[in-house]
Amino acid sequence: MATKTCGSSPDKRRKCDSAFQAEALRLASESRSTQAAAQQLGISPKVLYRWQQTVSRYRNRTTRANSVSSAKRWSS
Repeated sequence: MATKTCGSSPDKRRKCDSAFQAEALRLASESRSTQAAAQQLGISPKVLYRWQQTVSRYRNRTTRANSVSSAKRWSS
């Protein structure tokens, strides 16, 4: 498991690097629950859910775009 690489300034939000986010998402997908994975990583489950939603939206957007471009190719 990757070490936690989130900033811990008391007056600012913590920022996690992309490698930590990727590892957290991988752990959440392999874990029984997202909450358990978040607890193990020491982050809020809400943060992990938000990261999952972001990835899901990105995948849906790229899949939809690929479908449209494929349909255009086949229709011409």
